[in-house]
Parts: sequence; structure tokens; C-alpha cells
Amino acid sequence: MAVRVANLKGRVSVVLGARLVDEERTSGGRFSADPMAAVQRWDALVEWARGLRDGDAEGPLDEVDLGPPVPRPAKVFAVGLNYREHAHEAGLELPKSPMIFTKFPSCLVGPRATVVLSSAYVDWEVELVVVVGRRGHCIPAARAFEHVAGYTIGQDVSDRRLQFGDKPPQFSLGKSIDTFGPIGPAVVTLDAFPDPNDLALGCDVSGEAMQAARTSDMIFAVPELIAYLSSLCTLEPGDLVFTGTPSGVGSTRNPRRYLVEGDEIVSRIEHIGTMVNRCVAHRAES
Repeated sequence: MAVRVANLKGRVSVVLGARLVDEERTSGGRFSADPMAAVQRWDALVEWARGLRDGDAEGPLDEVDLGPPVPRPAKVFAVGLNYREHAHEAGLELPKSPMIFTKFPSCLVGPRATVVLSSAYVDWEVELVVVVGRRGHCIPAARAFEHVAGYTIGQDVSDRRLQFGDKPPQFSLGKSIDTFGPIGPAVVTLDAFPDPNDLALGCDVSGEAMQAARTSDMIFAVPELIAYLSSLCTLEPGDLVFTGTPSGVGSTRNPRRYLVEGDEIVSRIEHIGTMVNRCVAHRAES
């Protein structure tokens, strides 16, 4: 049975259908309520959660109250230009190795959080996000999934003016502004996916379909990314990997289309769920 773990107002909750189980209370204190403690004991948590029944649920699932399922990761990696069609729409050659940058953990928000637009050039990027569940260094691709806690959805919101306004580009800054990292609604274990390398994902903006693809279009699949990153950095439980976005971003459209106040970003990945994030304009403090 697949396990779905969410962050309800700062407390770890297991999703059972349309209801939630508070992990700490239901386990009698065996597990901490802290979402970051959950990923440190992921295997034990999943084993315990598989034994839950509908009668253990305490209340209905209201995604408005959900925070980022992994709120304070030590590392947040992201991959640029990792879909063939996205490289094609950008007019760029396929990379020979993964193009890695980082997002600051402070940008992470929940699946229903508001995105605060920093300029008139903010773009959307739906992404599959990998959550590391087991420490590892120099992990072979063939064993990469042994180190994955599960998947969640991410939006790699990007200020293109800051990202590309000067040379060299500022990927990390342009993608790490406060609220520019919605993730959720839950971390879903890999047994939920018939093929963890082939998932449908998409993004709508204010009712208009913008992105629709499958993760099988990735240039570097999840096992390759885990192998590559772990050859350079020790991966720790809770580390996140934004695996890249497919074609359909606003900056490559003709005419270009960027997010404006009132836009609603709907991000979806099959077997995981949906995020809905509304955009508001940045207003300086008085």
C-alpha cells in the first residue's frame, strides 16, 4: 500500500483517502510531529503507516492548511534543461551532463500557498520533486530508488528578469525568491507508481493548459540524477531534487506570457495529486 505523508500546520499527518491521521498522537509518541524528523526515520514511519486503518483518521483533509511536506531540507537541488521538448522550445542543444543549480530552502511553501510576484517577468515550471529518504554517497543508478523516500509536486517559480537579466545568469537567485518553491500536497512512496520513470505532469494557468508531458521525456532520469548528485555531494534524508520542467513555459511563448496578479497556477502529477497557488503582486512594506 502506498503511503502519503503531509504536513498539516507543522505536524506530520498520514493521508488516508480524504482524511488525515496525526502521526505523533496515533503512534502514542513513537514518532515526532516534526516533518523533518519524519524523513530521518522514513522506513520505520512507512512500515507503521501501512498498518493504519480508516478508523485511525482524525479529521478531513483540507489542503488549505497543508505546509510543504519537507519544510527545512538541508539541500534543494534543481535541474535545468532536463526535458527534450523543453530544450527544443528554448533552441538549445541537449546537455551532456545534468545542469545543476540550487534553490534556497527559504523559498519553500505549501501546495495552497500564495505566490508573491517579484516583477512582471515571473514564469511557471511544474516539476517532479524527489525526496531523499536514505543517506548515500556515490550511489549507483541501479540502486538509486533505494535512497528515495518518495515523490511530490513542485513549482520552480522563476523571475526571468533576475535569472537572465545579466551575464552570467542568476539561476539560484531568480528561482529562490520568497514563495517561489511551492511543494506538496504530500510525499508519496514509490509503490504508488506503476513506472516511477514515466508519470504524466501538467500545469494550467488561470484555466489555460500550459504544460502537459511525461517524465519519460527527461534527458536524465531520476536514477541518473541521484547517481550524479551523490557522486559529488553526500545526499541526506530530506534533501530535495527538482528534476526539471517540460515544455510550455511562458518565456518561450510567442507572445511571451508571464504571471500576473490574480493568476491561479494549477500543478498536477498523476498518482500524486494537485497544487493550486494563487498569485499576488509584491507590495513593499510601508
